Amino acid sequence: MTGKAIKLDRFDLKILDILAVDGRITKSKLAEAINLSVSPCWERVRRLEKAGIIEGYGARINVSVLAKCTPVWVQIELKAHDAESFQRFEAAMLEAPEVTECVAVGGGVDYLIKLEVESVDSYQRLIDAWLVSEIGIERYFTYIVTKTVKRTSPSLVLDKR
Repeated sequence: MTGKAIKLDRFDLKILDILAVDGRITKSKLAEAINLSVSPCWERVRRLEKAGIIEGYGARINVSVLAKCTPVWVQIELKAHDAESFQRFEAAMLEAPEVTECVAVGGGVDYLIKLEVESVDSYQRLIDAWLVSEIGIERYFTYIVTKTVKRTSPSLVLDKR
């Protein structure tokens, strides 16, 4: 990313909205959907990629079809709140294959993490290992997912005024 702000118009926003839902759309279908010819449309896509707005393309994998898994969300509070503690914890999360999402948050807890584990028992064994390790967890709150209500890619909210 260049670090320079990029000005987005309605065509750019529509491209982003469409690609967030269907990253496999053909160049011609995308151009048709935003009412531009293929070349200018694709130039816009490349510009959005180069600017770092489009980070990449991928598939959403339904892990539960491939293997038995239990999704678990966890709130984490760290013992210390200095740069070294945050770096140590984040490095551990990056190394843990069970962690599929980790975000730093404000407001009472330090991190929210999502794990995909084989069972509640395997989750608890992982947490127990983390607690005796040096990653600095003070307290954690576990939320076992009982049902997924909605799971989509983010889409843009366009101001239609």
